[in-house]
Amino acid sequence: MTTDENSHNNEGLIHFDNVSKIYLEDAVAVKDVTFTINPAEFISLVGHSGAGKTTLLKLLLAEEAPSSGNVLFESTPVHTLDGHERTKLRRRIGMVFQDFRLLSHKTAYENIAFAMEVSGRGDSEIEADVPYVLDLVGMLDKMWHFPAELSGGEKQRLAIARAIVNQPDVVIADEPTGNLDPVNTFDVIQILKKINSLGTTVILSTHNKGVVDILEDRVVTLEDGRLIRDDDKGSYIL
Repeated sequence: MTTDENSHNNEGLIHFDNVSKIYLEDAVAVKDVTFTINPAEFISLVGHSGAGKTTLLKLLLAEEAPSSGNVLFESTPVHTLDGHERTKLRRRIGMVFQDFRLLSHKTAYENIAFAMEVSGRGDSEIEADVPYVLDLVGMLDKMWHFPAELSGGEKQRLAIARAIVNQPDVVIADEPTGNLDPVNTFDVIQILKKINSLGTTVILSTHNKGVVDILEDRVVTLEDGRLIRDDDKGSYIL
């Protein structure tokens, strides 16, 4: 699919509609970006540091408002949502970060249970779902371990389990393999592919060429805040 075909299909789950974000007159983070992300799609968002990837994610989460254009989630401009509606939106989006962001004083089980408690889930759901997601990411045997007792790869798998336990429509993985060796990187990518195969939309932000080339999925490439490529079966080309 060409850039034009992807960018003009605005019936998807998420649509960036001619979005620009300018912080200062000489600091253009994103410029005239248009593309659509469809339900259950796996998309890699690539580009060098400073290309605009993080800004696009902040715009999607309504942490920033666009200077012009709209970011639409199910046809609703996210920056128009009130506080309550933004909270509801963010509960539909699971986040995975490079630095894990686990609670050091809680076990693997408790880290995930806490995320469920914050979303108002009951004890019976927690008791059923926490072991299920730990098993899904291959961490059931580490249920009662604290983060300090886990390797980097295990911490990231736990972070993914926490991100998916509330069954989000979208998982955003922002440089999730940045602190991992090649073996753990491969394992984390396989888990993200498994989550995607179960119907969750996955947005992977990365500058790891090897990861993108392994996936052979859609690649959106940013350079200096502009979308320069959008390929259905892409590779990392910069």
